[in-house]
Amino acid sequence: MIIVVLYMLGMLGIGYWSSKRISSSTDFMVAGRSMGPILMAGTLAATEIGGGSSLGVVEKASNLGKSQWGLSAAWYVLAMGIAFIVLMVLAPKFRASEVRTVPEYFRRRYGKLSGLFTSVTMLLPLIGLTAGQFMASATILSVMMNLNWKTSLIVVAIIVTIYAVMGGMWSVAITDFVQVGLIVAGMLIAIPFSLNYAGGWSNIVDNVPPETWNLFSGIGGWKAILALIIMYISTFTVGQEAVSRYYSARDGKAAMQGSILASGINIIYAFIPTILGIITLALVNMGKVSSTEVLAQGARYSLPVLATLTMPAVIVGLLFSGIISATMSSADSDLLGAGSIFSNDIYKQYIKPGADDKEIMNVTRITMVIVGIFSLIVALSATSIIDLLMFSFTLRAAGAFFPYVFGHYWKKASPAGTIASLIVGSLVSLIFEKKLIPGLTFFGWEQQAVIPGLVSALVVFVVFSLLMPPKNETLEFDANEKA
Repeated sequence: MIIVVLYMLGMLGIGYWSSKRISSSTDFMVAGRSMGPILMAGTLAATEIGGGSSLGVVEKASNLGKSQWGLSAAWYVLAMGIAFIVLMVLAPKFRASEVRTVPEYFRRRYGKLSGLFTSVTMLLPLIGLTAGQFMASATILSVMMNLNWKTSLIVVAIIVTIYAVMGGMWSVAITDFVQVGLIVAGMLIAIPFSLNYAGGWSNIVDNVPPETWNLFSGIGGWKAILALIIMYISTFTVGQEAVSRYYSARDGKAAMQGSILASGINIIYAFIPTILGIITLALVNMGKVSSTEVLAQGARYSLPVLATLTMPAVIVGLLFSGIISATMSSADSDLLGAGSIFSNDIYKQYIKPGADDKEIMNVTRITMVIVGIFSLIVALSATSIIDLLMFSFTLRAAGAFFPYVFGHYWKKASPAGTIASLIVGSLVSLIFEKKLIPGLTFFGWEQQAVIPGLVSALVVFVVFSLLMPPKNETLEFDANEKA
């Protein structure tokens, strides 16, 4: 408890220190566009390694919940690493656009209506993403301090919101850099203690089903893995919490290097929570840990319960700090993304166009607080961290991906095509994700809602762009800035 409390106080201290570096809304939203590759890699990796990548992967790998992924649970994080490699190619374009938010790019490239649509479709999923990280952090606090679920959520929300609101992107980036080290170290150091408690690796192998070690089948085979990779590529490309890191890089080269380094961190980390989940399953099958005790509060509690039962207090403190680091580093980015989009692309554009820089920063901070409150409400009703995150990723990615990427390369990309893509892509994804039309199929991909969403979005984007081309065929912003 002492270790975790000191860690949280340290994060608040960094937030306060970072607040002294803020002199403009550009500093607050994109760290003055001055991040080097090392800092960028740390914050980019930490942003995406969150509750789903830690507690969620342990839950899926342990086979103790409804899903039985085994070793293939590692793909949930491996796919992120692959996505960052792909984004390396686009990184210089992102940085060169000189925008602060994704909706700002849409507004300047395609006109105000496109910017408004994008603002709404990206702002709402950030609430779900923040809620997922709140759930994971609350899991740790509730187990460690014997707090009830609601109290834990409130504590998490207050701490994350305070330091994110104080320092903006500088606070988020610097805390992320510290947190990514704790994430990897905290989870990694738990493995030898768990193995020792189990009596060695051979005992682990002997006490889990052979199919646990299949790297492909548990998650659903190559289709599910490919869909996961596509989902990450599309959602990281347009997700404000991710792409804002590219906007914050000091130049295009730093953006590329940061993306490569972040990919390496994800690929290394992927197997750490996966192995911990498999060890948990083995300990339960060996009778050394009671499944009733592990599952008392739900499968997502398996790792913190295992830790308290099998590890020394100091190691538990380090592990919990690492897991809380994972969740907090994602939650703060989601809060900042939501605040930036509302203030920069809704408030300044439609509510008060004459707002000055200081007012924009204040509105960003107020929005972050409001999003934190709404995220608490969502977290109270959600059950699965990974399911919540994947739904949020899918909802925002399908419609915006092709207009955003093609807008950097294709002069014929038009406002009409963009609006059609945003509406149709999101709608089709929602239909397949929630199975709103029973029996509807899509060439065997209906279980991966992002695929039919992206395909339909691409078709309407190209068709409408050709049928209703832009007034000025150009990649420059000036032609559409006044639209």
